Amino acid sequence: MLSAALRSASVSSLPILSFKLKPPSSSSFSSLPFLQQHHHPLWSGLQSWRDSSLNHNRFWGSSGPEPEPPVLNPVGPDEETLQLASLTSLAEMGAMVLSTADPLKKSMISHLAYSRWRRENLPIGVSKPPDRPARPPKPQLVSPKEIPAPKNSGLPLNAYMLHNLSHVELNAIDLAWDTIVRFSPYNELLGDMFFADFARVADDESRHFAWCSQRLAELGFSYGDMPAHNLLWRECEKSSDDVVARLAVIPLVQEARGLDAGPRLVQKLIGFGDCKTSNLVAKIAEEEVAHVAVGVYWFVAVCQQMGRSPCPTFRDLLKEYNVEVKGPFNYSAREEAGLPQDWSSRRHMLPRNGFPYAKTVTGIVFLGRDLVSL
Repeated sequence: MLSAALRSASVSSLPILSFKLKPPSSSSFSSLPFLQQHHHPLWSGLQSWRDSSLNHNRFWGSSGPEPEPPVLNPVGPDEETLQLASLTSLAEMGAMVLSTADPLKKSMISHLAYSRWRRENLPIGVSKPPDRPARPPKPQLVSPKEIPAPKNSGLPLNAYMLHNLSHVELNAIDLAWDTIVRFSPYNELLGDMFFADFARVADDESRHFAWCSQRLAELGFSYGDMPAHNLLWRECEKSSDDVVARLAVIPLVQEARGLDAGPRLVQKLIGFGDCKTSNLVAKIAEEEVAHVAVGVYWFVAVCQQMGRSPCPTFRDLLKEYNVEVKGPFNYSAREEAGLPQDWSSRRHMLPRNGFPYAKTVTGIVFLGRDLVSL
């Protein structure tokens, strides 16, 4: 199998990884010219995204993102904040995020961890992730077939969509941190920039969850008010011992589905008459381009270090891990992120029940009679 040649997660397999992946030079995994000289298109904003300052705009105001309003009666640091302050590496802090069950605390600790790592220049370190991220009692996790339709959910359509998106964003926080922690033993092979990129992705996702949670509350609901599924994490578990598969399955498939579905969700919310939520979702979709671009960058970089061609490697991994890439595709957004059109072969576009869209593992958005992923 392909993954036997690409396996790279447990400490015990480090010699195999060292044999398969040439140790990178000081610049090979962290400089954009490394990929440019191999003629792979890159998102033009990638380096600006990497160099940008910390984003503290975790409140969605009347005109868009802004810093959270000051607390009138602040209290001292809680137990989680004190625990976070005692940790000494990015990987340790990531393991703490993964072990935090409360969604709002998970979101905030994720931001505090990334901010502290940036501010104090802490090392990447090494840690071990939990088998599964901690989760709250609600939402109840059910099979996809048991997810209620909008009319049976007890939520209006805009809240229903926001709840699904919240579930995706919460899982995305954990997916990014799991990538950091799980592959932290290979820092010398992957380079600091790999972990820096995914830490920033985790920070972005935590901000997105904060926006969704705030807007749900404004509508009179909260995350957990309807069931959700656990297929997102099951997809992550497929690639728990293979760094190349993780890059293919998560950013290049799951994150890329957000590029496809985002514009349709925005239009549906506009049609529903909720412009504030549609603007919020449009901003999230805009920022997801960076996350796909990061996945493309590192997937191509690792493939090149292994002497493999990225496109056939991507397709072979999808077949091995039984991952379907379903259209319709937002080719302009995908190509902006550096994901070429020919990577998504038509043989993966499998319509269900005669309709061009299908319910998938990354959340659902109701669009007329069709369901598209996000």
